[in-house]
Amino acid sequence: MKNIYIRAIFLFLGLLLSSSCSDYLDKESDTELTLDGVFESKTKTENWLASCYSRIPDPTWGYARSLGWEILGDDMTPSERWRQYDWQVIPFILGDWSVGSQWTPGYWNNLPQRIRECNLLIQNIKPLPEQNLNEEEVRLMIAECRFLKAYYYSLLINTYGPIPFSPDQITPVNYNLSDLQVGQTPYDDIVTWINKELKEVELILPASYSDGRKFGRATSIMCKAVRARMLLFAASPLVNGNSDYANHVTKEGTPLFNNTYDANKWKIAADASKDLILSAEAAGHKLYTEMNTAGKIDPFLSCQNLHLIEASKGNTEVLFARVNVDSKEYDRHTAPGGAGGAGGYGVTQSLVDAFFTANGLPITDPNSGYVETGFSSQDGYWPNGVTKFNEVKSPGLVTLAGTYNMYCNREPRFYLAVNFNGAWYTDGDNAGKDRGRKLEFFNGAKDNNNTHDAPQNGYLARKRTDPTRNPTIGYFAPRHGILYRLGEAYLNYAEALNESDPGNPEILFYLNKIRTRAGVRTYTTGATDVDNIHVNDDQESIRKIIRMERRVELCTEGIRYDDLRRWKLAETVLNGPFYGMNFNGKNADEFYKRTAYQTRVYRKSFYWFPIYLAEIEKNPNLIQAPFWDK
Repeated sequence: MKNIYIRAIFLFLGLLLSSSCSDYLDKESDTELTLDGVFESKTKTENWLASCYSRIPDPTWGYARSLGWEILGDDMTPSERWRQYDWQVIPFILGDWSVGSQWTPGYWNNLPQRIRECNLLIQNIKPLPEQNLNEEEVRLMIAECRFLKAYYYSLLINTYGPIPFSPDQITPVNYNLSDLQVGQTPYDDIVTWINKELKEVELILPASYSDGRKFGRATSIMCKAVRARMLLFAASPLVNGNSDYANHVTKEGTPLFNNTYDANKWKIAADASKDLILSAEAAGHKLYTEMNTAGKIDPFLSCQNLHLIEASKGNTEVLFARVNVDSKEYDRHTAPGGAGGAGGYGVTQSLVDAFFTANGLPITDPNSGYVETGFSSQDGYWPNGVTKFNEVKSPGLVTLAGTYNMYCNREPRFYLAVNFNGAWYTDGDNAGKDRGRKLEFFNGAKDNNNTHDAPQNGYLARKRTDPTRNPTIGYFAPRHGILYRLGEAYLNYAEALNESDPGNPEILFYLNKIRTRAGVRTYTTGATDVDNIHVNDDQESIRKIIRMERRVELCTEGIRYDDLRRWKLAETVLNGPFYGMNFNGKNADEFYKRTAYQTRVYRKSFYWFPIYLAEIEKNPNLIQAPFWDK
């Protein structure tokens, strides 16, 4: 075999980033080997596979700081002055985004490197019986690499749209420049390949592994999850008949996006999501729930702990996870300054407003009971059954007397997602039954030191944070990062089904599964009563409630930005002033005012990441992403 040096690849292998199984994490390797040397060793072959996994995104800190998917949407907001600490997407949301802007994840360059490594393993791996690497294990490792290739391509087209595409090619070391100067392949053609590849691979991979050390490695369920989400995006208005891209063509004049709407794409997406749901449930996956002392679903512990409990401890909602994510930094930046946290990573006022009231209605509904101004006269408790939520203070306590009415009488997911002024916070500095205190976000108070490490718009994020964290002593409980979960699959299916088969009863059936777990009234096309809310059964009415449910159920999970993009709403929703409470307010009269803390800019070009200008200059066959060259 030809003598190919792989020094650059093996620089990764000492780190062996955490998306592969735990066995791989402590292995070392040589820094200069030939391919012969790699694939004659089981250990080095496994290390190579670990490197192939290494670009799976971190859905906690990665979505927040490096990838920036949470910040680019309208759910979460960091301190604007954190840009000095290399938060590269903060300038993007302010409109300071160009073809030369730095973006550390660098999918354009980095993901093709991992795809090339997958191809090298596929072409060179072989059984090593004397080292206990048998033919079946080789077959599975090849299938894992095929999954990773398809997954990485799905990330590439989700970020850039059409890309240069040669899935099985391995660029030789002694390449000619012309070998690399290829143009983009149309978006739909790549979607078709990814879909076909994943359907083939899911027939090879198991639905799960009995060996817990393989947790995080590719499964047939992960194949179906990636397919379902990608096909939902591909059916959506941004890329399904979008006339804005009619002139976005290759050098030869081939359209890079389809310009004719295809209604069948919604059916394809619906079928993929239903296939995922049925296969996942057959494999033992279900919505994560915890029961209260009355034998009913505890919405607080269920919705909180689905993000904290690992699959090995009973969380079967997880479909695709990354192991050993940087949850510590996420927990630290969302913790209030008075408890030793960075204290500046919050949620937007629009997310606060998106949550339903306790009776399951949006705050804009005159029957919701929502009151925005004034203060509560007594403590508020969740009325529907017993819960251990806030048990260190008083089980079921959601608001204290004197809480601003905007935050009272809201659904459980609100209290699990938003830390607001006056909310009860379990402070790790204190001990005993009475540990905890009220959050103090007034300017100059305990949790607002009037710097960039303070809640810039009066809120901090609570969802997916560890309630046992204690930044003052550096304690943060590790956990996995969830990339795909069954709850999203239910909502994906409901949306795709409403677009392809409006009126189908399964739409509300799966939507209501989410609401039942969340402890809010379900929807019905019949009469409103104590358990149900009437909704008209026309497509537009159902579309509206599905989108509202996605906003609150999937908030801060890195999905909202893609939703706004694929619905073609980003240039409206993400353009203009963003509101919160008054960061500078030193008392209630000053603080509790909707105040624009930031003005965002979202241009039509921002729907896709640009191709770096340097890449365009090197390759005359590339076409810049739509509207970036205007």
